[in-house]
Amino acid sequence: MGGGAGCRLLGLPPSTGRKGTEVTDWQAWQESWDRQQEWYLPDREERFRVMLDMVEALTGDKPRVLDLACGTGSITARLLRRFPGAVSTGVDLDPALLTIARGTFEGDDRVEFVTADLTDPEWPARLPYDTYDAVLTATALHWLSADELRALYGRLAGVVRPGGVVMNADHMPGEGTPRVHAAERAWTEARRERAKAAGALDWEEWWRVVSAAPELAEQARQRFEIFGSHRDGEILPASWHLDTLRAAGFEETTIAWASLTDALVLALR
Repeated sequence: MGGGAGCRLLGLPPSTGRKGTEVTDWQAWQESWDRQQEWYLPDREERFRVMLDMVEALTGDKPRVLDLACGTGSITARLLRRFPGAVSTGVDLDPALLTIARGTFEGDDRVEFVTADLTDPEWPARLPYDTYDAVLTATALHWLSADELRALYGRLAGVVRPGGVVMNADHMPGEGTPRVHAAERAWTEARRERAKAAGALDWEEWWRVVSAAPELAEQARQRFEIFGSHRDGEILPASWHLDTLRAAGFEETTIAWASLTDALVLALR
């Protein structure tokens, strides 16, 4: 199979070179990641919109952004579409997702990617800038334990400039409403089953496709050596995040967006 095999498996045509040689369509891979994530998060674009609204409100339209646990670069893609004058540094440890991100943004000098473990106390030393206007992350930090996330928030206080902002959109269910959450989980599971029956790729199926693609098979193997199938951290309520960010040195914290199960917390340095 040629380099575009993974795109064919995803129902996407491969790009071709000048002489008809197949080359990897990294943009197609990035978009396939977005579709797989939307299978779990139908309101994903809404949280991104609110996140970028607050970036503009608090830092202007030419921000220097740290895309934390960036994956394939979903936040960076939306950031640059909205703010062409922005610059972004993506940080992640996943070799497969970073390969897709680097391929997607190859040649764009507004974007850099850094391989780093966010549990390593020294990871900020790898960044190309001393400080950032905004640190943005979505649906990623729940992989960390409470102690690891508390330490990370402390380090972010030294990465974002005074007056800058940190925003984390993640699973942060409300407290004291068990029947509401049980009903929501049942409804969501039924929606997912309908989507799967219609041919949508879930997390496991998407990674099977990645692992079978020659352009990503080795990176996928490395990725599963690092993380396993899925790393379970701690799902913590928004109140915990707000309190922990304040204790880390942020002057103002608030919930910028919320659903029944997720929230976007904002911390102003």
